[in-house]
Parts: sequence; structure tokens; C-alpha cells
Amino acid sequence: MTFSYQRRYRGPVKLVILDWAGTTMDYGCFAPAVVFVEVYKRKGVEITVEEAREPMGVHKLVHIRKISQIPSVARRWQKVHGRSCTEEDVQKMFEEFVPLQLDCLAQYAELVPGTLEVVAELRERGIQIGSTTGYTGEMMSLLLAEARARGYEPDSTVCATDVPAGRPEPWMCLENARNLGVYPMEACVKIGDTLPDIEEGLNAGMWTIGLAKSGNELGLNEAEIAVLPADELRVRLGRAYKRMAETGAHFVVDTVADVLPAIDQIHQQLAAGERP
Repeated sequence: MTFSYQRRYRGPVKLVILDWAGTTMDYGCFAPAVVFVEVYKRKGVEITVEEAREPMGVHKLVHIRKISQIPSVARRWQKVHGRSCTEEDVQKMFEEFVPLQLDCLAQYAELVPGTLEVVAELRERGIQIGSTTGYTGEMMSLLLAEARARGYEPDSTVCATDVPAGRPEPWMCLENARNLGVYPMEACVKIGDTLPDIEEGLNAGMWTIGLAKSGNELGLNEAEIAVLPADELRVRLGRAYKRMAETGAHFVVDTVADVLPAIDQIHQQLAAGERP
């Protein structure tokens, strides 16, 4: 009889990689959404915030392109311009997007409650902190300064502009692991508030935790959530949980403040020889 054997990692979680907007700062993920609406408005095409949010999580240039491909937006563009949106149009909108985004980022830089406490606890456990983002390097320089002033600084930050392609491809996660000397990838956890965040982590061979309440899926800040009827909040939050679970998230919780029990569970599953 012939047997084969598999090597199993049974150690602890070594690295947690966090997203930015909607995960660790900018509760509700507003900074990019409002600017996407504005750049299309400047081209004479009105888009809704929901349309602006639909591709959230990818590189901002790719995001603008994906908005143009939404059928309802494509029809409006055709009506206004008498033709389809071209790659030249996308590039010009991205050029306008960058300074507009830089101008307003600081207004949305408050940390999501629980960020500092969770990061401190993870570091106490010997876990390193990485981060990935669809923002450009220029934008992240500004946000890193804002975050640092509020007490938060990841050990590694990788932007979509630092790698061959952003989410949902795995390169930003892998670059974080390389920067910090962490392997195997099953010792790593990706946490984010968008579906591409989850796909990015899965494609990198990592555990994934989706954040349903603080980010793009719900798309509301704390004040808006506080006045939302309980039944409506339950329905909308349930939809966010379902979408993230269906995308493949291993765990879905409300916000970054709620991730530690999931990290504990991942640790137990690793100890049992399980993989993402």
C-alpha cells in the first residue's frame, strides 16, 4: 500500500493585514465615494453614491473604469456624450480624481473605534500589522501622517501602485509578507470591508475576515447608523454579511473592534492543522 504525506503549519497567526478606508479609518468609507461622484459630475454625468461604491476596493483608476462599465452609467454617458466612455476619458477623470481626493482625505481620517486597541492587542501577541489599499502612494503618504498623529502606524503599507496589479490579485498581500519576512501564508489574516478585500486575501492563500458594518457594504457613518430604524439596519446589515460570506470570507464581523474572537478561532484551527 502506498501512502503520501502533507506538511501542515500548526503555529500561530503571524501577520494581520488591514485595509484602510472603512476598516481602520473613515467609518462608512466616504472619502473615495464622494470624489467618484464629483469626477463624473464634472463630465456631465450624474452617478449615484451606490454606483460609485459598487467597485470599491480596487485601484482608483480601475474603479473609475469599472463605474463607466455599469450599464446604467454607460447609458447616461452615451446620452450626454453621444458615444461610449473611452479609456482616454477614464484617464482624464483619474487625473482629476487625484487632486480632489488629496484635498478631502484628511476630512475622513478619523480612526474607526477599536482600531488602536485591537492593533495593540495583536502586537502584544507578537502579530505584525500590514496594510493594503486602493489608494495611490501619494494619497497614502497623507493618510499615514494622519494615522500616525492618531496613534496608528502599520509595520508595512503596500499600495496598488506598488505592485503589478491591485485587488483582487494577491500581490499587495504577498508584498506585505515579503516586507515583514512572514510565511507561510496560512499564518496570515486579511481584514477588510469590501468584497475585493476578501478576494485579495483568498487569492493570497490567507484567512479572511470581512467587516460588514463600518465600511463600503453598509456605506453609513456612525451618526447615520444611530438614526436608522432597527428593522432596516438589520436587513441591510444582513445583506452585507451574506455578500461577504458568499464571496468566501472565513469570518464576518461588524467592525475591526470585533475581530479578536475570529483571530482566536483561526489560531485554534491552525493548531488543528487546518488551512484557509
